[in-house]
Amino acid sequence: MDRTAGQIGAGPRLHPTTEPFDRRMIDMGDGHSIYVEQSGNPDGQPVIVLHGGPGGGASPHLRRFFDPARYRVVLFDQRGCGRSRPLAAVARNTTAHLIADIEAIRATLGIGPALLFGGSWGATLALAHAEAHPEAVTGLILRGVFLGRRRELDWFYAGGAAQFFPDLWAHFTAPIPEAERDDLIAAYHRRLFSGDMAVETRHALTWMAWENSLAGLHSSHCGGGPPDYARVFSRLECHYFHNNCFLSEGQLLQDRKAIEHLPAVIVQGRFDMVCPPISAHQLAEGWDRCDLRMVPASGHALSEAAIAAELLRVMDNWP
Repeated sequence: MDRTAGQIGAGPRLHPTTEPFDRRMIDMGDGHSIYVEQSGNPDGQPVIVLHGGPGGGASPHLRRFFDPARYRVVLFDQRGCGRSRPLAAVARNTTAHLIADIEAIRATLGIGPALLFGGSWGATLALAHAEAHPEAVTGLILRGVFLGRRRELDWFYAGGAAQFFPDLWAHFTAPIPEAERDDLIAAYHRRLFSGDMAVETRHALTWMAWENSLAGLHSSHCGGGPPDYARVFSRLECHYFHNNCFLSEGQLLQDRKAIEHLPAVIVQGRFDMVCPPISAHQLAEGWDRCDLRMVPASGHALSEAAIAAELLRVMDNWP
């Protein structure tokens, strides 16, 4: 969950915009080439930034959460999205592939253990990678925690959030015949992978509009974004959700013991309607080195002022 963040409200004064000192494509040897960039200080503390979605792509805006004199910031577009190729491809595109890509990026760039910074689906991937390779991680900074569980998907796609947004839910469900509404992820999956570009794009815009509309506490009914972007985002996100994020149920909580020695900070909007705070609370409970920061009067989006300010505070004061 969580596409590249738009400007929902006026945010804090972030670090100045910086240009990457390195841009490259890394051929993963299986038909996928991954766009990777580095900015900040080449000798600084490495931090790998994991964007949301799946399928959101890495925004240049993300560089501004890090002091360029202190951090070596690595951004990349996950398989099938952004500047990575091929676009919208779901073959050989699973959570395990993304974890392997992070390791390939570290090896190619000569990076040792690094901080992981990710929100929403980026938080999911950060946890999955850290639990698979705890030796490769020095700490985690997570926002809007999504653990990839069925209950979280049901909240968003089986009527939970609809109780607060019945009008927007009606718009989301309208393209799907009533006989198929018992499994909206599967229904949208059939249309997003129909092979008919017009059908795929039309349903992609509606899929994306539902998420956009709930992303910010003060969001109104938003559109689905540029059609080409919406198709890429929606296909990849639906592909992952249709396959339960390629995680076993409850895996990230069950395997938390592998990373409990690591420091972590969770920045969570108190009124996050995309990824409700219960998941962040359950992840942090009993993890002594995890600092859960509930941000009042805030929703899900990175671009919300209080969320952005808290993340900036975390990174400026990281040990």
